[in-house]
Amino acid sequence: MVSKAADDDFLFLAEDEIDSEAETQSSGEWHLLIVDDDEEIHTVTKLALSDLLVLDRKLVFHHAFSGKEALKFLAQHPYIAVILLDVVMESDDAGLKVVQQIRDELKMDEVRIVLRTGQPGYAPEESVIKEYDINDYKTKTELTRNKLVTAIISSIRSYQQIRTINQNRIGLQKIINAGANLLEQHSLHEFSEGVVTQISSLIGLHAEGVLCAQIEDDGSSSDNIYVLGAAGHYAPYIKCKLERLNNHRIIQQITTCLEERRHIFTEKDTVLYLGNTEHAAAVYIETNRPVEDFDRQLIEVFLSNISIGYENVTLFQQLKHAAYIDPLTKTPNRNEFTALLQETRRLDPARNVAVLIDIDHFSDVNDGLGQETGNELLIAITHRLVAQFGEIAQIGRIGADVFGLIGPEQALTPESLSGIFEMPFQCSEHSIQVNASFGFCRLRDSAMHGLTILKHVYIALNRAKKHLAQNYEYYSAQMEEQMVDRLVMLRSLRSDFQKDKLQLWYQPQICLKSGHVLGMEALLRWPQADGSFVSPAVFIPLAEYSGLIIEIGDWVLQQACKQLQSLKAHGFPQLRIAVNVSMPQFRNHRFVQSVIDCVERYQVDPALLELEITESVVMDDPQIVIAALNKLKTFGIKVAIDDFGIGFSSLSYLQQLPLDRIKIDRAFIQDFARPNGTLIAETVVTLGQKLGLATIAEGIETKAQEEAVRTMGCQEAQGFMYAKPMTAADLLKFLAKS
Repeated sequence: MVSKAADDDFLFLAEDEIDSEAETQSSGEWHLLIVDDDEEIHTVTKLALSDLLVLDRKLVFHHAFSGKEALKFLAQHPYIAVILLDVVMESDDAGLKVVQQIRDELKMDEVRIVLRTGQPGYAPEESVIKEYDINDYKTKTELTRNKLVTAIISSIRSYQQIRTINQNRIGLQKIINAGANLLEQHSLHEFSEGVVTQISSLIGLHAEGVLCAQIEDDGSSSDNIYVLGAAGHYAPYIKCKLERLNNHRIIQQITTCLEERRHIFTEKDTVLYLGNTEHAAAVYIETNRPVEDFDRQLIEVFLSNISIGYENVTLFQQLKHAAYIDPLTKTPNRNEFTALLQETRRLDPARNVAVLIDIDHFSDVNDGLGQETGNELLIAITHRLVAQFGEIAQIGRIGADVFGLIGPEQALTPESLSGIFEMPFQCSEHSIQVNASFGFCRLRDSAMHGLTILKHVYIALNRAKKHLAQNYEYYSAQMEEQMVDRLVMLRSLRSDFQKDKLQLWYQPQICLKSGHVLGMEALLRWPQADGSFVSPAVFIPLAEYSGLIIEIGDWVLQQACKQLQSLKAHGFPQLRIAVNVSMPQFRNHRFVQSVIDCVERYQVDPALLELEITESVVMDDPQIVIAALNKLKTFGIKVAIDDFGIGFSSLSYLQQLPLDRIKIDRAFIQDFARPNGTLIAETVVTLGQKLGLATIAEGIETKAQEEAVRTMGCQEAQGFMYAKPMTAADLLKFLAKS
């Protein structure tokens, strides 16, 4: 080591004036680490460089007195720009080992190192420069103050250049990663928050800012400016209007950015314009310092990289809104409601209930007052539901006239929901009173999957709509079991029908005056493998509900016409056959023509084919039934009304029907033993006589019943007293004996 006097001499030799770069003061700093085991070297080096400014920044000095101490300091303070490092300290090559560890172990490739040694020739300068990443290697006697300043300035410039290159690389990598991450986010709010966070990270700031746009939550344009994303202390304002920030400067800066479609850079903040004329947004970043040119370039690259992503996310938000939000009521639609059901079932099933509300006869409002009024009614119902249950329940529109709610069972009761519909709804100039049916399902009683829960609520709703005594029903597992049984039976019915296993049996109809057979009623039978039969009261409604009755009805007509052919061939050309017809058949636009085609195909007398309709069929849709029967009557086909009196007939419709015969229901025949039990049967017979119609009593089982209806003036009868329903073969035998 050289003496203190020597050090003073080389540090204070005559030199040129300091570079003009050091003339102005800057707020920035360069951190310098002096590593030397001689304390005097620290003192004189700091003294020599204390007034030096490099690139408008002053020097900040740090000290270490051994290689080990230097490495420990650097591990904790990676921001050092230049290290003045002594080669010979605790060992002859301690400085060289420190360099190696800085580069290899600490991975500090930006910091610049100037090696100094007091023992010339210890380590050859050429080999050290080749083997180690250092800026300079000089003996202490060579470093005059001027040369030391020159070495420091060149090292700092080198440090800045390397750091800029690395920042470019890191910045570009951030841009690539940020763009990729943001493009993966489909939520407009998540994307917007990510933009704020990524821009702040890009320029080395803690994320404090907002992204705003003139846009609604669904991505559609709006006159209002909303906060779509936020970070830091602005986070609570997401989805709020910009005015809620209550910060005039931010509001003004963002408004200006959107109106002028340009970036704004100030000493306090930065506002960036993102997107295009259709999907524009402003990103406000709280910088509290000017943004440097380099950072501005990075921001420009970043914004151009994600601008298309912002447009895509906005469009995706609109698609998502269309997929999950009902456009009319702005509430969750069926898809979103199903997801909410599943989430509530997972989190809190014990106390919550799912409800479906079906508006009774809503189609009448649309048909009578127009769809616009119908839409106003749906919106009015939504507003009333939200006002009553909006704070405690999730509300959605599940179907055209079906609403859904998820909330506490103690609040969502039949009584509270019925109260929604007690008062009329005001729709434009109309005051509309509507009723509703309710289906309930306790989430604890249902499954985990949302679609299954929705199915269970619908089961309860459908039961409620069929319930005459009350307008609501709670789901129970037995309901689903019954429905499953119905579906199994329906599949079996369809299969057996296709396999031609259904049979048509016949029950004779007798003339009360002569005792002769006048005709027969065709009755459908469904035999089972064990020899039993499924009751028509069970499977006929099932066939009607499923629509299978149309195919079965065609088959029955064909079998009846074939039987008329067979009867004629066996010498019974005047016997008629009555066939029952259901409402779904009448609703089929091909029904009338299919009956006529069938009669013509089998070349039977149309007067021998009688169509039996029930009173409930007529009352279901009178105009359709009357129009169809008039056409068939014109063709020559007979018409009878069955179960007359059971449904409290409308006599006005009875007059319009082209009837030939009225059947007295067996329920009235069985009442004969009661006081005044014959009154209704007598009334039906009298009515038939007044209208010029034949009357036939069904369900006759005793001589007393036969005598009673004969006394009333009834002409025909049918029942077990004469014959039970029988197969076509047995019918021919029965007729031969008769």
